[in-house]
Amino acid sequence: MRKIRQIAKKELRHILRDPRSLLIAIMMPIVMTFLYGYAINLDIKNIKLAILDFDKTSHSRELAEKFYNTDYFVMALSEPDITDPETILQKRDAVAVVIIRDGFGETITALEKTPQIALQSNDPYQVGIVLDGSDANMASAAASYSSIIVTEFMRKALPPEFEFPGVQISPRVMYNPDLKSSHFFVPGLIAVILMMISALLTSITIAREKETGTMEQLLTSPVTPRQIIIGKVIPYIVLAMIDGILVELFAVVHFGVPFSGSIISLVFFGVIYITAALSIGILISTLVKTQQLAMMAAVLVTVLPSVMLSGFIFEIKNMPAALQVITHIVPARYFISIIRGIMLKGSNVSELWMDAGALVLISLILLTAAAKNFRMKIG
Repeated sequence: MRKIRQIAKKELRHILRDPRSLLIAIMMPIVMTFLYGYAINLDIKNIKLAILDFDKTSHSRELAEKFYNTDYFVMALSEPDITDPETILQKRDAVAVVIIRDGFGETITALEKTPQIALQSNDPYQVGIVLDGSDANMASAAASYSSIIVTEFMRKALPPEFEFPGVQISPRVMYNPDLKSSHFFVPGLIAVILMMISALLTSITIAREKETGTMEQLLTSPVTPRQIIIGKVIPYIVLAMIDGILVELFAVVHFGVPFSGSIISLVFFGVIYITAALSIGILISTLVKTQQLAMMAAVLVTVLPSVMLSGFIFEIKNMPAALQVITHIVPARYFISIIRGIMLKGSNVSELWMDAGALVLISLILLTAAAKNFRMKIG
């Protein structure tokens, strides 16, 4: 342990001698959380909507106001062509066109007076909507929001004691009642950023020793490759934990992401995850000769898998079978499940131990491979 402690002190001095890099290492995660926290957002709002009102009654005008009085829709950039509503979609001045045909006012009046007879009519009134399907997500959101607005408007036309016939769903959303994208993405973003920063920090450690010519001095000291690897990892665990705490605080204070679980549990799992991430960087550092190559390899190996194959954005169960198998070697997959569980659901250790076990196994394999490769290079 004394030898490992000395190597850790030596590595800590390297870190403290470069305050600019230290500042970047601490500030960059916060800046990335700020930028990506706003950039990655599935809350679709401000959809450009045009309305063609052929009914021109007080009821149709009230419905039009309902659309524009929400955060979901804004007025289109131009007026739609009455004879060809598709034109405004081709010009990209609107995403959707709502068409209110003649008879809307009469339908609402009939609902107010004789709701049972109006609802049993063989020719129900329909509000039309023309959508730009080139952006499938936007079109789907526009159709869904429009349906909700029209349904609520029609419901208010009915007497208080009258209900729509049939089975009704009464939803109750747990853990994220407002369905905010930031509450889903920001915890996952913390996992991605910690992976990238941790791997970048350690990927240059041994490569730096090779470039500066101090590797020979290190090899002549009475320490084993395993002691060198562990000693170099320890200071970066501390630095990465500082990054993690700062980003976590920023996510809770700035983005309002709830924290329902135990801080101790998150720190415990965070250390395990950071060790796995640092192990990737150490292994890369033993394989390449220059710091530049090490940094490029770290970004390639960590960022793409952590974003694409971890469940951060895309559901793993929806991926092809081959990719689902590959996701099992991506550390971010396990920590994203852990951090979302702790922050949003208040999950405890008994519910997350399998993910933690996978991270421990990955860390041991990577550190063993790094030490073995380092020993081979020495030989």
